[in-house]
Amino acid sequence: MAATGSLFDDFSDLVRARRTSMMVDKEREVPAEVVAELCGLATWAPNHKKTWPWRFALFSGDGRARLGETMSADMTSADFGDDVKRAKTRTKYLRTPATLVVGVAAHDNEMLHRENRDAVAAGIQNILLGATTLGLATFWSTPALTQPPGVLELCEFDPTDRIVGVIYLGWAAGDCPVPERPQLQIAHITD
Repeated sequence: MAATGSLFDDFSDLVRARRTSMMVDKEREVPAEVVAELCGLATWAPNHKKTWPWRFALFSGDGRARLGETMSADMTSADFGDDVKRAKTRTKYLRTPATLVVGVAAHDNEMLHRENRDAVAAGIQNILLGATTLGLATFWSTPALTQPPGVLELCEFDPTDRIVGVIYLGWAAGDCPVPERPQLQIAHITD
């Protein structure tokens, strides 16, 4: 019997409605209070040992350019990328009105370190789904560097933290096509 019920159906619709997009109204700000609510949703993701590993830093206005300059400087210090990639990095965070850097706290225990990252990734999905319900477009990006010292300091994260994602946020300004999904394959072992 297939799963049915209004809550499941509503949730399924929400998951299928979420799109990765930067088609946004660039003039309409995303209030910090809205982003704080979304970050609150992230903290409800499973966190096996209750380590509360989430770290958040919101950039808007001129702060987005400051993030780009700092990441570019960290890339130069790490000898990562070329001049073209660094120049692109300096302006890329201006694509949407808000840019959320999501980090994870390090842990001395390797298993808990990996579980912390998993918890943060699950939390990011909560943010993306919550944003969809509000009419926000989102784009989850992997940063050029996951432990850039200048960016970590700018975000007020600990030097041992790592960045899991950079989330672009803005009020949706168009529809995106539904991407194709591969055939679902599930191994079913009964004995």
